[in-house]
Amino acid sequence: MSRLKSGLRKTGTNIQAVFVNAQIDDALYEELEAALLMSDAGVKATEFLLDDLRARVRANMATNAVQVRKLLGDAIADLLKPLEKPLEIGRFTPTVIMVAGVNGAGKTTSIGKLTKHLATEGCSVLLAAADTFRAAAREQLGVWADRNTVEIISQEGGDPSAVSFDAVNAGRARGRDVVLVDTAGRLPTQLHLMDELKKIKRVIGKADAGAPHEVLLVIDGNTGQNALAQVRAFDDALGLTGLVVTKLDGTAKGGVLCAIAREKPIPVYFIGVGEKLEDLETFDAREFAQALLG
Repeated sequence: MSRLKSGLRKTGTNIQAVFVNAQIDDALYEELEAALLMSDAGVKATEFLLDDLRARVRANMATNAVQVRKLLGDAIADLLKPLEKPLEIGRFTPTVIMVAGVNGAGKTTSIGKLTKHLATEGCSVLLAAADTFRAAAREQLGVWADRNTVEIISQEGGDPSAVSFDAVNAGRARGRDVVLVDTAGRLPTQLHLMDELKKIKRVIGKADAGAPHEVLLVIDGNTGQNALAQVRAFDDALGLTGLVVTKLDGTAKGGVLCAIAREKPIPVYFIGVGEKLEDLETFDAREFAQALLG
C-alpha cells in the first residue's frame, strides 16, 4: 500500500489539495473535476464519479470536506471493483497465457515478474520467446528464465507463431502448469503486426483447442488516455481477458484505470509498483482508490 501510495503521489497530492479548507459547494466539485481530469480519468469517468459523489453526499447528508473525501474514495473503489479479479490457474493444463503490449510498456519484464509470482504459488512455468523480431527481447526473456529457473522455448529469427505452437506442445508434453507466450511489442496502428498477433493466437488454438486461455495486455501507467486507446485496439484484435498495469512507481497518475473501468472494464490482474521481481501486486480496487486520494 505504501509503495502504491508513493507511486501515485502526484495524483494524491492534487486531489488532497482540493479538500484543504474546502466548503461543500460548486467550487469544490469544479476543482475535483479538474483534479480528476489531470489524473487521466477521462471525461466520461470524471462525469460519472462527480454525479455519483453528489448523490452520495446528499444521501449521507455530508457536512464537511473530510466526509466528502471519504465518499469520493468509496465512489472510486466501487467504479474500479469490476476490474478486481484473480488470475485463475489450474482449470486447464497447461494454462496458456498470451501477453501483448507496445514496445516500452514493460511487457517482457512483467512476464519475468509474473513467472516469479506463479512459481511462488507453486506453478511450473514454461516461457515462449515469440518476440522473434527483436534479438534483445529473446535475450531479456532468457535472463528472466535463468533468474526464475524455468525453461524457455526459443528460436533465433524463427516464426513467432511456430515458436508459440512448439511451446504449447512442449508445455503439455512436459506437464507444465502454465505456458507464458511473449509476443513482439507493437503499436495498434501497425495493422500488419496486429495481424501477426491474430495469427499467433490462431496457431496457439491449433496446438491446444481453447487456448490461449488468457490474453493479457501490458500497459504503461504513465501513458494516460493513450492506454485506453491501446486497450480498445488490442481488445478488438485479440479479445483481451486481463490487463497488467506497469510503472506505477513515481510519475504515473493512475486515473486511467477509472476510464478503463467506465468504458472497457477488462480485469486488472496485476499492477507493477517497482523494478524488483516481487514488485508485481494483485490489483485491489479499494487500496488503489485510497492511493489515488493520497
